[in-house]
Amino acid sequence: MSDERDRVTETRTTEPADTPPAQPTHTTVIERRGGGGGMLIGLAVLIVVLVGAYFLFNQSRNDNLQTEAVTTAADKVGDAAKQVGDSAEQAAESVTNQ
Repeated sequence: MSDERDRVTETRTTEPADTPPAQPTHTTVIERRGGGGGMLIGLAVLIVVLVGAYFLFNQSRNDNLQTEAVTTAADKVGDAAKQVGDSAEQAAESVTNQ
């Protein structure tokens, strides 16, 4: 799918027959256009960068959710330990009060 085009322009100037032949003027212009390969590669790199950024931001969000879950679990364990301690204290008081 190459869109490479060549254009050649030639110009010749000649003198009338009664004058000595002069060196003809010759101009050649070649224009080249590149294909769309560079644009395609640039688009692919942009997509890779966007996908990488998406996963990076989701990783950070997941880390925050995990940290919050661990903190909540630690709070629950702390509350359970306090309840066990309170129950043990009440049991000790009931044994000593008998």
